[in-house]
Amino acid sequence: MRLLTRTTRSVAPTEAGERLLLTVAPALDQIEAGLTTLGDLREKPAGTIRITTGEHAAETIIWPVLKRLLPGYPDIHVEITADYTLTDIVAGRYDAGVRFGEQVAKDMISVPIGPEVRFVVVGAPDYLAQRPAPTTPQELLGHRCINLRLPTHGGLYAWEFEKDGRELRVRVEGPLVFNSIFPVVEAALAGFGLAYVAEDLARPHLAAGRLSQVLGDWSPPFPGYHLYYPSRRQPSPAFALLVDALRHRR
Repeated sequence: MRLLTRTTRSVAPTEAGERLLLTVAPALDQIEAGLTTLGDLREKPAGTIRITTGEHAAETIIWPVLKRLLPGYPDIHVEITADYTLTDIVAGRYDAGVRFGEQVAKDMISVPIGPEVRFVVVGAPDYLAQRPAPTTPQELLGHRCINLRLPTHGGLYAWEFEKDGRELRVRVEGPLVFNSIFPVVEAALAGFGLAYVAEDLARPHLAAGRLSQVLGDWSPPFPGYHLYYPSRRQPSPAFALLVDALRHRR
């Protein structure tokens, strides 16, 4: 059945073509509207973002950003998994991971999301009043220390020090072992021994006199937290927005 009449100068529908056009025109309009909606959705920040990170970064860096960002973007959902393992984010189906810069694999895109970090040795004044404060990392072996167990280190974490280009790792002993950094701080405050913690966690207690720092000259800063993700990942609008919000600006 002929639907169009063609001449050398124009094309026009036949009577049958007019009837068909009247029938299918609403459906064509719906298809066009649906395609337009999909295009708008592609540009709209929406969807779920899954991130694996340690507790310290989750509480001190990621959560403060999410608290400011998410109220303005109700269609973005973020799932945070806090652990200390170097998770394979591809196998675990995570969108990104957060670790210290030196721990990020070279084939990942890495974005700094925090300042440099220092780990410091601290103890309660009451504890330090009972014995001489250590002046070298080796003297920690004569002290009660609060240990941290990390899966990435195959057991108890060895405290890391550096001075004048010399690096040392000391495996300490003591009455308590935790797999989270926050109870380590609490145990130090309670006088159970010396602790090795991120300086920002100790800072308010140092300022208030609840903790004292030792071996300060053996605690240089090192690269802080980085968010990383596979280089082949095509960032969605929601993911790109979150990365930009987390990016550390000096």
